[in-house]
Amino acid sequence: MTTAASPGSPAPIVRRFVPKDFNPAQWEQVEPLYKAFLDRAIASPDELRQWLLDLSELDAAVDEAMTRAHNDHCCHTDDAAIEKAYMHFVQAIQPKLKPLGFELQKKFAASPHRAGLKEPKLALLGKRWQADIDLFRPDNIPLQTRVTEVSTDYGKVMGAMIVDFRGKSYTLQQLARFLEETDRPTRQEAWTLATNRRLEARSSIDELFDKLLDLRQQIAANAGLGDYRDYIWRSMKRFDYTPTQCLQFADAIAELCVPLVAKLDAQRREQMKLDRLRPWDLSVDPRGRPPLRPFSPDGIDDFVAKTTKVFRRVSPELGEQFAGLRQGENLDLQSRKGKRPGGYQSSLEESRQPFIFMNAAGLNGDVDTLLHEGGHAFHFIAACSEPILELRSAPLEFCEVASMSMELFGADHLDEFYTPAEAARARKQHLEGIIRFFPWMATIDSFQHWLYAGQPRSARDAAPADRHAARTRQWLAILDRFTSRETDWTDFADARAAMWQRQLHLFNYPFYYIEYGIAQLGALQLWVRYRKDPKGVLADYRKALAMGGTRSLPELFAAAGIRFDFSLDTLAPLIAAIQEELAALDKQGA
Repeated sequence: MTTAASPGSPAPIVRRFVPKDFNPAQWEQVEPLYKAFLDRAIASPDELRQWLLDLSELDAAVDEAMTRAHNDHCCHTDDAAIEKAYMHFVQAIQPKLKPLGFELQKKFAASPHRAGLKEPKLALLGKRWQADIDLFRPDNIPLQTRVTEVSTDYGKVMGAMIVDFRGKSYTLQQLARFLEETDRPTRQEAWTLATNRRLEARSSIDELFDKLLDLRQQIAANAGLGDYRDYIWRSMKRFDYTPTQCLQFADAIAELCVPLVAKLDAQRREQMKLDRLRPWDLSVDPRGRPPLRPFSPDGIDDFVAKTTKVFRRVSPELGEQFAGLRQGENLDLQSRKGKRPGGYQSSLEESRQPFIFMNAAGLNGDVDTLLHEGGHAFHFIAACSEPILELRSAPLEFCEVASMSMELFGADHLDEFYTPAEAARARKQHLEGIIRFFPWMATIDSFQHWLYAGQPRSARDAAPADRHAARTRQWLAILDRFTSRETDWTDFADARAAMWQRQLHLFNYPFYYIEYGIAQLGALQLWVRYRKDPKGVLADYRKALAMGGTRSLPELFAAAGIRFDFSLDTLAPLIAAIQEELAALDKQGA
């Protein structure tokens, strides 16, 4: 099987089963190889294990081709040829692969030789595959293809959003720089331009979301389930917690974090000497200091070089791994026209390389984003030696521990970007941002619970205008529950009502948001320990990352030396630790 070469650099691809000239974009080449696995006789546990290894080799080759096509499209949503190549996989390869994958999972599940596979990780694999078997319905394949098509349309709409500001064109990510300027009219003008540009697409985005809701509810119904929440819980293999626990987590956030955010907002208003905060007053430094500018918008090489130094100070080996990504051209970081918003790390499974995508515009938040995605990359590199593809990736709740922890570890070394005083400001922004994040996470997650499990059938089946009105009312009710009342949205009620449309996860990754909240609690537990024992905590962190998906979620948390729990009992002392650190930073003048 393929093995990694030097840390972070592209590994030579070694194939033992897949032909060297294999083209995953040609179905006539793909189908015979997968059918050969269905036909292969298996006479012993060792032969079943080899069957899994060979299948992983083929899956990795196909998966990497699809991932590269997806990455290309995210980077160039306005390129028709790239879109065609990506949609070929979506429309002509993936739908045909799904029934074959179902048959292969059934073959493994039914094998009498499974009992001879004693590794616990293979028992976990069987449990996960059984969940897929239980959910699979042929009628859902075209619906899932259509979901991908519609969510791709959303990316194109968002990627096309450009505005002219003072004689120059900007993406909305680039325009966000001006929200940190100390001149209030500049902030208001930039904020209003971006907001109005989003509102121009509000109706079309509503229509896209209607399509996604209907498709997803039909997928759940085809699987014999009452709602899409139940479907997604099973498909995401959430064996270790329930929707009720998520809603209880939201209750804890409402009790503990929302009042703290109101306090922070009141403090901001007083420091800015304003009668009321407006939406364009929320990103500027409240003491009137110039915005933190870690690098120029065109200085991506400088951005990467300084981030590499941060990682090297956390761990020399991690720094070398990150440097290898640049060498392998596995970074696309700069915001530009035609590029999908957001940021992510994706895994190139055959070459065993991470790829990082983001929209950097020279903001302080860009540093946090690259540290975050770097944590994901280190996770993949640590676990990619696992030969069975399905066991390389941990549950998402722990994947986000890897990334959020790296933000906190790296925050100790922000002097690579800033003066000591500026670095203290950046750390304060980050920690305040965590407190503010929890209510936003609860808002998005609670909204999804309503969309897919709480929304009355009459609302789902209503005429579009009534449907949108009901959705807006519920969104605003949830937003009110988790939002400080310090900000005045007069004249911008429509913008507030449409804020949810900016959240990519709602369109592309339904119910993928609670993971950030659960993981943030894990990362904060590591951070509390890290302040006292950085070497020991980093060792635990990397040991847990190397387990990939071979352990359950509670086991992965335990391996990192933290609790898998998201109750008020866990949240409260961590928020107290953040407040303690913020008080110390305030004394430093941050």
